[in-house]
Parts: sequence; C-alpha cells; structure tokens
Amino acid sequence: MSKKITVTDTVLRDAHQSLLATRMRTEDMLPICDKLDRVGYWSLEVWGGATFDSCVRFLKEDPWERLRQLKAALPNTRLQMLLRGQNLLGYRHYSDDVVKAFVAKAAVNGIDVFRIFDAMNDVRNLRVAIEAVKAAGKHAQGTIAYTTSPVHTTDAFVAQAKAMQAMGIDSIAIKDMAGLLTPYATFELVKALKSEVDLPVFIHSHDTAGLGAMCQLKAIEAGADHIDTAISSLAWGTSHPGTESMVAALKGSEFDTGLDLELIQEIGMYFHAVRKKYHQFESEFTGVDTRVQVNQVPGGMISNLANQLKEQGALNRMNEVLDEIPRVRADLGFPPLVTPTSQIVGTQAFFNVLAGERYKTITNEVKLYLQGRYGKAPGKVDEQLRKQAIGSEEVIDVRPADLLKPELARLREEIGSLAKSEEDVLTFAMFPDIGRKFLEEREAGTLKPEELLPMPSGQGAAPVGGEGVPTEFVVDVHGESYRVDITGVGVKGDGKRHFYLSIDGMPEEVVFEPLNEFVAGSGGKRKQAGAPGDVSTTMPGNIVDVLVKEGDTVKAGQAVLITEAMKMETEVQAPIAGKVKAVHVAKGDRVNPGEVLVEIEG
Repeated sequence: MSKKITVTDTVLRDAHQSLLATRMRTEDMLPICDKLDRVGYWSLEVWGGATFDSCVRFLKEDPWERLRQLKAALPNTRLQMLLRGQNLLGYRHYSDDVVKAFVAKAAVNGIDVFRIFDAMNDVRNLRVAIEAVKAAGKHAQGTIAYTTSPVHTTDAFVAQAKAMQAMGIDSIAIKDMAGLLTPYATFELVKALKSEVDLPVFIHSHDTAGLGAMCQLKAIEAGADHIDTAISSLAWGTSHPGTESMVAALKGSEFDTGLDLELIQEIGMYFHAVRKKYHQFESEFTGVDTRVQVNQVPGGMISNLANQLKEQGALNRMNEVLDEIPRVRADLGFPPLVTPTSQIVGTQAFFNVLAGERYKTITNEVKLYLQGRYGKAPGKVDEQLRKQAIGSEEVIDVRPADLLKPELARLREEIGSLAKSEEDVLTFAMFPDIGRKFLEEREAGTLKPEELLPMPSGQGAAPVGGEGVPTEFVVDVHGESYRVDITGVGVKGDGKRHFYLSIDGMPEEVVFEPLNEFVAGSGGKRKQAGAPGDVSTTMPGNIVDVLVKEGDTVKAGQAVLITEAMKMETEVQAPIAGKVKAVHVAKGDRVNPGEVLVEIEG
C-alpha cells in the first residue's frame, strides 16, 4: 500500500533564518507566491522563530502585515509558524493572557498550523499555547526538540509525545534544529513514536552535518508521514535538505510526494537570484560541519551567532566559542540548544571566552534559568555555578508562568496611543524596547530598514583583515565620475570605524565617527577605565537600565547597570564599595568595552 509523503517548505522562514541571518524581506517573497501556491505543499512555513524579531529590529517591517500579505498571496496553501510555547516569539515567559491573545491574533491574521515547542522539552510550558490553538480551530503540532545527552533517550522522547497527545495535539514534530539526528537514530525514534502514539509524525532536520536527507529517508521507511525541506537555492548546510532533491528521490516510489518538480525548479531559480541580494548576511559557517555533533549549535543560531560576532569584531574567536558551548550546556543540565536556550548558552559561552575566565560575567538569562524560570532542566545542573549565580535565592519547581500575573492590560496602558491595534500591543509585548521604537518611528514616518550592500564586483580579491571582499561604486560629483572600491572594513573601536578603499586606483584610508557619539561634560568622549572604581563593560552593547544615580552608596558586586548584547541582558556590577561620583550613560546609549560608564569613589 502506497503512502504519499507530504512536504512543508521552509524557504520563507527557517531556510533564510539559517543561511541569511533572517534578513529576507517581504518584497522578495511576494513575487514568487503564485508559483509557491501552485506546488501543492502540505504547508509553507512563513512566520515565527526569529522572523518577528528581525522584521521589527532590522527590516522595519510590521510582521503582522507580512503575515496578512502572505495569506492573501497564498490562498490555497496552509501557512505555518514556529511558536516557542510560553515564550511565544520572545526570550522570556509571558503571562497566559498574552499567550492566548497572541495565538488568537496569529490565527486571525493567517496562521493555520502552529508548531509549538519548549526549549527545555518541559510540556508544562506548552499547555496554554496548545489550548489556545485548539480554541482558534487551528492545527496544534506538539514538538520534540531533539538533542543528545546522557538524559535524552528514545523512551524519554516517547513519554513526552504521550504527554503532548494527552493535551490534544494534532501531530508530532521531531525538531532537529542542530542537525544531530543520524539515520539509524532517526529510524529508531520514529519507529518508537509510531508504535506508541497514533498521530502523524513530521521530520524537521537541519543538514548541518550532511545527514539530513539520509535521516529523512530512514524516517519515511520507519513510518514518518511528512518532511520539511527547503528550495535548493536556500538548502543544505545549516538549512534543510533540498526540496527538489527529496521530491526527485521519492518520485516513482510508494512514497512519491506527487509534487511538480519542474515548477519547484523554477522557484529555485528565483531564490537563486534573491539570495545574492543578501550576500552580506551569508555566514562562512553555513556549509557541512560535523562538529555540530559535538557543539550542537543549531542552524538558525550559527549564522546569527557568526553575524553578531562579526559585528563585535570577534569573529576570529568563533571556534573557541563553539568549543565552550558544550561545556556550558553540561553545566546547565543539558538543555536542548534551541531558542531561547541556544542564545542563553551561546552568549554565556561567548562571555566566558571573551573574559578569559569562565562565569566572570553571568547573564541575567542564565541566572533566571538556574532559578527554574524557564522550566525544569533536563539533567542535573552544576550546583556551584547555581550558587555563584543566584546565591540563596529560591529555585522554583512550578510551571514558571504560574507565577506571572496577567499583563495584557498593563501593556496596553504602557504603549498607549502608539498602538493602533491589538497586534501593535502584542508587538510591544514581545520586544518592549525595539517594539516601542518601531511604533514611534512608524508614527513619525521615519522607519528606515538597514541597507543592503550591492553585490561585490571583484572575485577572488584578498580581503583586508580576513573579512569582506571589494565592493565597487561609481560616484558622480559635479559631472566627474570616480570609481570607488571598498576593500576592507576595520573593527570599530572608540566609536570610530576605519574603511580601506581605493579611489580611481589610489589607496585611501577613511575614518568614520558617528555624530551622536556620547560627549561628556568636559567636551571629550568617554574616557577609558583605569581607576579601581571605574565601571565598564567587556563587550559592545546598549544600556537597558541605569540602576544608580550620583550620590548613591553602593556595595562591591552590586548591580549598577544592565546592558544588552547579542539579545541577552547582563548586569554590570560595582567593582568596589563606595559612593557614586558620576554616571556617564543613560538608557538606550551605545557603549564600547573599556569606557568609563559609572565612577565610584571608595
């Protein structure tokens, strides 16, 4: 008896999240939607994950409007999103009323299938989202965040699937976000799930280790019903097996997808051209890399991590961070590396490497994790680290959201008239700072997306400092034409950035300095830390909050600032006890390592 395999294409969400740091714009999606809609996919993954954040933070697009436009352009195809359970699309747990409101609005605006997961595989964190999806009459897909560790076994995953089935899910997804599945482990897990749980099984596997297609084939042989793929021009590596390849592999077999290969190939050529537009976001870590079997960094994280390290001028330390990630993960009790735990572990690993001392700085998110605020750790955490991070504070053992009061009414009041709809309130709820900024800029008519660089004209040219390739411009000034080649960009330091370029073949060095650089009362820039009471930070970031004012008395180790870098918040502590002599920063300021942010007199 033949069994048709159904397909979800990830090209409009996870594929570009994994390869292009989630930067694809709606304007590059809509022109191909007519053809995508004619393929006959079971669904298209178009929303959720990091796309909501990226729309608001970088692209200056309304993510809700993107969803509405895609729904109108894809009337015959189910639209699917990735939802982080009680975390929704943010990096913390939200109150139940926010979860219910968000799911309801996502359903109204066009989402048909909600793939719901929890970074800890703690099913308590899935219940409210599943109930909300069912209340909206939509498809609730319970998800196993696949990982390997001493505590993650086939029996444990089957038990999780049964618990989710009891909550009313419609299907099960095995979400292999890091490409950790091997063919025979896949066969064993799918076989066990199909024998114990009477629900369709979906396979979502990144091809980071080059095993994705083999895993999908073994999953199908074991009884899986569905595979996730990506159009070939945005496939493989940290993305997914290619749609065309899997359709061709199954054609003529008992598992034939029935999809039109020639039509999909046309779509592939379209995205081949689109991908070039986003070359600046391509990560050098997007190829096959079997080290993922050790460091477990997921596809969506690795391109974003590389991009963020590049922005910090520390891309050369990527391998050190990848080596540190499994050590931090073991200290935290082996959480699966998927948002937000991938960011929590990855950022802490970066801090450990940058500081040259493990846990010299501990992010707020790691502290919350060790308190149980994200849910129950799969394994045993390092108790010495927990004590260092939270001291004698209580560790909770209830569902974290049980401790949260309803917050939707407060959020509506806080954002006020800037919110023109309930969707705007939810945007603010997801990301209060960047959400407010987005709504303010929209109100003022000043929304401006980050610029896309033109394609490099040179091939094989040696980049300056090991990064980048020459980019050519022709500049006309008063009728005169000049050829300008940008041959390299230096690391930003002291607020300045060096650009190396040639003008009509003559090499030049240009130093750019931002006009809104902080200026101290003396008329100079922030001075460099040197005194025992000088408070500074170890990496570039933004000031989220200032916790002290001039004249305050502080203790050594007391938090005086909260900074944000790489989407994670960190407390900056007083190095000595004493009185606050001066505060040189305010909320929203950009800061660099080594600058004096607060002065304390002992």
